[in-house]
Amino acid sequence: MENILVLGCGLVGRAIVSDLSKRHSVIVVDLDPDALNEFKENKRVQTVWGDFTLQSVLNSVMRNDIRLAVCAVPGSIGFKTLKRLIELKIDVVDISFSSEDTLSLNDLAIKNKVTAVVDMGVAPGLDNLILGHHDASMEIESFECLVGGLPKEKYTYKAPFSPADVIQEYIRPARMFENGKVVTKRALSDPQHVVMKDTVLQAFNTDGLRSLLTTMKHIPNMREKTLRYPGHREQMILLRDFGFFKDENLKFTSKVLFDSWKSTPEDEEFTFMRVIIKGEGDRHVWELYDQTDLTTKTSSMARTTGYTCCAVVEAILSDEKFESGIFPGELIGGNDRIFTHVISFLKDRGVELKKC
Repeated sequence: MENILVLGCGLVGRAIVSDLSKRHSVIVVDLDPDALNEFKENKRVQTVWGDFTLQSVLNSVMRNDIRLAVCAVPGSIGFKTLKRLIELKIDVVDISFSSEDTLSLNDLAIKNKVTAVVDMGVAPGLDNLILGHHDASMEIESFECLVGGLPKEKYTYKAPFSPADVIQEYIRPARMFENGKVVTKRALSDPQHVVMKDTVLQAFNTDGLRSLLTTMKHIPNMREKTLRYPGHREQMILLRDFGFFKDENLKFTSKVLFDSWKSTPEDEEFTFMRVIIKGEGDRHVWELYDQTDLTTKTSSMARTTGYTCCAVVEAILSDEKFESGIFPGELIGGNDRIFTHVISFLKDRGVELKKC
């Protein structure tokens, strides 16, 4: 049993704390007392009400002989928090999905002998692991990831995280590889219909490749698309074109959308991901479908993101000999033991990634 530090007790952070505390002692830091109160009866969880952006708070909790930290903070402060943890010489698994290039911290991590696995959620994260798994054994010609978290109530939308972070998907230019070259397209472009079970969804370009743009340049064609119900894309284009997503209006827009997008514990939702890899005459398709756990009131987005993170935490804590540096999922997915461990870990929690 190790001492694990979790920074952030939001939707996904709570799922991570709950799972890790079954095997370890967990210290969780957050400014939301209601979120922390959920663990007041858990003897393996120490809750700390405080601002983890303050160096004094981090220095205080580090006195507890922390073995590893999970960075589950908002993307806006994710890079800064990750850098501080590396400077404190503590191994990290990060799901903050910051807009900055986390690979730029590689030299610092090596210098401080830190293993930092970044972008380790469902997507980015699990899809990167799948790509790394196949990249180790074949020459890949194309990679496509279609992914989204949606309410079961059709043609509506509920945000699994803050509206401001969701809006970034709709305004950040989407970078992709086409015929070996980086191509940038406007977010929400190139719509296509995707059939999931008996439901038709709509996919559109978003900037989700992240580290793959650097680590997988040898793959000539790569793209990621976000999934929503038909009609949502058109609504977001309208808001964007009328200026509601401009920097000076974003705070107001986020506040308005927060009320209409806010989910409750009673809302049922699902996460769906389809990864398609082609090369050498082969075609590999992986699919994930997960839904709200009604018993624990844990959303599928929290389950798929949080449990993937926890699986990698356990891999680092095990006998796996991780090197120092920054590692997105594609750089560890080629290790069969890690890949098999993550898939098995998820399956044990009812999250099944199936090869079609």
